[in-house]
Amino acid sequence: MAIKRRIGASPQERGCQTGQTCPDIFELVDGNYAVIGTEATELLDSELPAGAQRADHERIVIVSRETLIRAKADIPDA
Repeated sequence: MAIKRRIGASPQERGCQTGQTCPDIFELVDGNYAVIGTEATELLDSELPAGAQRADHERIVIVSRETLIRAKADIPDA
């Protein structure tokens, strides 16, 4: 497994200078995506809507709205 490229603006381009909160999105060479975000599994697990499930090895992470919006143009439609 390896990172192919960053999706969207870098944390520095979004104003992250302190290292406190620097979410990021990456496309992997296999076509999947990896996300750096704030771990929130315990906080949000009980809030998942009906039909949403999380496996034991999966975690819920929060990514800022700005991070996702700025990544939108780099995410292919298909």
